[in-house]
Amino acid sequence: MAAVSKKTKQINAPMLAKSPTGIRGLDEVTGGGLPTGRPTLVCGAAGCGKTMFAAEFLVCGALQYDEPGVFMMFEENASELAANMRSLGFDLDKLQRQKKIVLDYVRIERSEIEETGEYDLEGLFIRLGHAIDSIGAKRVVLDTIEALFSGLPNHAVLRAELRRLFRWLKERGMTAVITGERGETTLTRYGLEEYVADCVILLDHRIHEQISTRRLRVVKYRGSSHGTNEYPFLIGAKGLSVLPITSMRLDHVALEERVSTGIAGLDEMLEGAGPYRGSSILVSGSPGTGKSSIAASFANAACARGERALLFAYEESQSQLLRNMRSIGLDLAHWEQKGLLKIHSSRPTLQGLEQHLVFMHDLVEEFKPSVVVVDPISNLTIDESDASLKPTLMRLIDSLKQYGCTALFTSLTADSTNVLANSEVGVSSLMDTWLLLANIAHNAERTRTLQVLKSRGMAHSNQVREFVFTGRGLDLVDVYLFGNQVLTGTARVSQEAQEEAATELRQRDHDRRLRELSSHRQAIDAQIASLKAQQQEREGEVEFAIARETLAAEGAVSRAKSIARGRGNLQKRAAGSRR
Repeated sequence: MAAVSKKTKQINAPMLAKSPTGIRGLDEVTGGGLPTGRPTLVCGAAGCGKTMFAAEFLVCGALQYDEPGVFMMFEENASELAANMRSLGFDLDKLQRQKKIVLDYVRIERSEIEETGEYDLEGLFIRLGHAIDSIGAKRVVLDTIEALFSGLPNHAVLRAELRRLFRWLKERGMTAVITGERGETTLTRYGLEEYVADCVILLDHRIHEQISTRRLRVVKYRGSSHGTNEYPFLIGAKGLSVLPITSMRLDHVALEERVSTGIAGLDEMLEGAGPYRGSSILVSGSPGTGKSSIAASFANAACARGERALLFAYEESQSQLLRNMRSIGLDLAHWEQKGLLKIHSSRPTLQGLEQHLVFMHDLVEEFKPSVVVVDPISNLTIDESDASLKPTLMRLIDSLKQYGCTALFTSLTADSTNVLANSEVGVSSLMDTWLLLANIAHNAERTRTLQVLKSRGMAHSNQVREFVFTGRGLDLVDVYLFGNQVLTGTARVSQEAQEEAATELRQRDHDRRLRELSSHRQAIDAQIASLKAQQQEREGEVEFAIARETLAAEGAVSRAKSIARGRGNLQKRAAGSRR
């Protein structure tokens, strides 16, 4: 019983208080933010974004969480910091006037510092305490700690003052961010700060294949679990963004609604209704199989429903894409003019993967599309072995699912006579629906085919369908079976022509037989008419003979009666004369 109570007590133990940073993605990595009332060390080499990190932490606290803050700097002055942050849309001067933040520049000259046994930070504490009390600050930033102790080579004094500084911040209940420069073999120059800080975040700026990438790692976080991986981050027009920028849990809502792909035959293959809204669709195939055309048809169908569509094109310019799609009857410019379609075209090498992802995320937030098309994802990196591509795409897919966007991605595969179900970037397992396009070379021609390799949650077709380009868009040709084979291309056309010729011959033979039957029927009818005429003639002769004989018989009877009457009259006259 006691063991059960102890276990229950542990489960119900209060969680460590945390202060949200307001930096996209960082609060997810840290499980809610930085430790409240404790110092956090942010270290890294020059140019990795330490000052921007600290400043955004302070500004977001003042604007979003009603926590005023003090920014004490030892290298750049207040006007320089305000100018730098203005490029990210943060007006520090306005926040100072509103008493939400205090910017305090402390000038420290190394030549003016003399190491003595009486050296301490009492003056700094007084100055910092006054700034905190003046606005009721909850957050503090010290940038950078090396500048504060640049003239102290004695590590014993340095260690004592560092501990005193961190203890003073804790006693005041300040949620503090202290920046520090990275050492050659240690996280910080002196190698002491990371041991006294409750939370340590390491920033890194590296160059690989001529593309720069910033990385963030939570080295330690006392009293809390946290993400331990390296996470890409970048400094954009809206501040810092740490990837993942979406939830690391699979908690998006699965919708029941279905949407059309814009290709009637393809919808029929997907249980007659198309894919689910909010799902992810992969269209992979070798060059020339029609991936971009299917992607454009998908976006066109969304616009036709009155929905917004966002199309990222990494192979064609916007003008070229519009021209090419007009050749198959898709007028995308019409939807663009109505504000339902937005096309972003750029070279993949323009930015790194993380910048592409955050730019997509910002554009989705701004445009609020129902459908997002990325054509192709395989061009997002020039290095096919780039290990960061799959995690980046995973974050993009999760982000779009959180927004409820139906996403279609195209992927370039190797051109091979043997159709292999292989996506070059290895994200097929992340997709809900996977369409494989192929060019099949047979009988001296290439035929485009489409098949549904998978589509979660529905009974999809398992047939390989031929599809063609027409002036009204894409069309899937009905399956043509000949014996135990499925014919496509010229073989199908030739067999159809033979079938049509055979059908015509059969029809002609049927017509001939019907004509013969009609002639025979007419001959029989003529014979019947002749016999009827003969019968009628015979009937007339018989009737005439009967009438004549009847008339002769009646005449004889009449004459006999007349003779009898004559004899009777003679006898009467003779008798009268005798009297």
